[in-house]
Amino acid sequence: MTGTDMLLEIDGLTKAYPGVVANDAVSFQVRRGEVHALLGENGAGKSTLVKMIYGLVRPDAGTMRLADAAHEPSEPRAARAAGVAMVFQHFSLFEALSVAENVALGMESPPPMRTLSARIAEVSEAYGLPLDPDRLVGDLSAGERQRVEIVRCLLQDPKLLIMDEPTSVLTPQEVEILFHTLRKLAAEGTSILYISHKLEEIRVLCDKATILRHGKVVASCDPREKSARQMAEMMVGASFLAPARAKGAKGAPVLEVAGLSLTSANPFGTSLKEVSFSVAAGEVLGIGGVAGNGQDELLAALSGEALVPAGQVSLKGQAMGRLGPVARRRAGLCAAPEERLGHAAAPDMSLTENAALTGITRQRLARNGFIDWSRARGFAEQIIAGFDVRTPGPENAARALSGGNLQKFVIGREVLQKPAALIVNQPTWGVDAAAAAAIRQALLDLAAGGAAVVVISQDLDELLEISDRFAVLNEGRLSAPRPAEGLTMEEIGLMMGGAHGMHEAHMHAV
Repeated sequence: MTGTDMLLEIDGLTKAYPGVVANDAVSFQVRRGEVHALLGENGAGKSTLVKMIYGLVRPDAGTMRLADAAHEPSEPRAARAAGVAMVFQHFSLFEALSVAENVALGMESPPPMRTLSARIAEVSEAYGLPLDPDRLVGDLSAGERQRVEIVRCLLQDPKLLIMDEPTSVLTPQEVEILFHTLRKLAAEGTSILYISHKLEEIRVLCDKATILRHGKVVASCDPREKSARQMAEMMVGASFLAPARAKGAKGAPVLEVAGLSLTSANPFGTSLKEVSFSVAAGEVLGIGGVAGNGQDELLAALSGEALVPAGQVSLKGQAMGRLGPVARRRAGLCAAPEERLGHAAAPDMSLTENAALTGITRQRLARNGFIDWSRARGFAEQIIAGFDVRTPGPENAARALSGGNLQKFVIGREVLQKPAALIVNQPTWGVDAAAAAAIRQALLDLAAGGAAVVVISQDLDELLEISDRFAVLNEGRLSAPRPAEGLTMEEIGLMMGGAHGMHEAHMHAV
């Protein structure tokens, strides 16, 4: 292989932080025009590696070469100048600005706005990602916001495009559009470094995969020649079982929602409109939908963060709508929100303190008005052990955990409180295959024990794997729940696009 065939060459890259070696002598290569997957568990070192390529982090040792030249970016600006672009997992867009204004903010020396708008329209059309440069970002769907980030990168004419969990908020149809765009870019010679926990996507899209474990490269493969399970086991270094659902009769209704309407507190949020459903003991209801269609508002209304008329939310026949989160938890209605750092957990508080934040009532962690810290620490240790949370100990701050480990802690904290009903939003977002399987199994076990479980997620494979019934949120309205077994991705995609009635019409026509 000649040097000119390789775009990116990583040799012996090492980066250590206090107490952990994030990357340990990592070496791999990416060809020109190749879609190259970077796989690994949470904490395997993927994020640190791409941050070094993008100039956000300086390596302690090792070298990088890009297009046959030394690549030593001191900051992202230098990496962009060298031809590296990156689409992050969390979008960095201003909702009150237009598409064109957001793109201009990401450019070193933007052209006049009229010229830029024309260029955005031209590039977005050329790559099958149509965008209106004048639209407010706050009015865009999650998929359209991702288009803004991608088009902003494409205007740089990058040699290497790094994508971090790019499909986590997309419908199946939007994923197809994205993959078409990435294949076109690769055919034109752009190399793509692709991070995702969705291994079936990796198998469909990627030419090669490099697998990291504990900061080291442990394997590489052609994903098209491996099963998703084989790749997951290479990542983990061990085999693991897919979640198993206990077959059993469902009990009486536990959580009942009737005509739930809620005006969003966020000016760019989505208000809930007449949402109704019930979940029985032992049942998992999966709620899908593109991000920004009322998911946050639904969790707030069910958790008690937002109050609604008394009868709109009931738990075992008891009206919950006017009760706050503490009273709902006492009654057995627990919740875990999507944003783990800042909403589900206080970043600078220890895991012990975070365990006490929601467990104080149901775990009896207070005595005479004072927190019993030894009991709180014991509860935190129980979560850490039961959910394999990788951390030095319960006194560690929440922000010190990797995203996947904090997610395991947050979900474990709620599951171990043995709620009568649990509502979780994005339970395995950004979590590796083994941890995701463990979280899903914990939710299934909770349901098998008689709880009613509501899982709000944009991961359709996840919902179909664990749900008994499935519904879709679209523009604040909930479709009628349907049995999950037998649902096709095409049917779900239509439901997510708002075509709740189209399926019925199609079925009658067949």
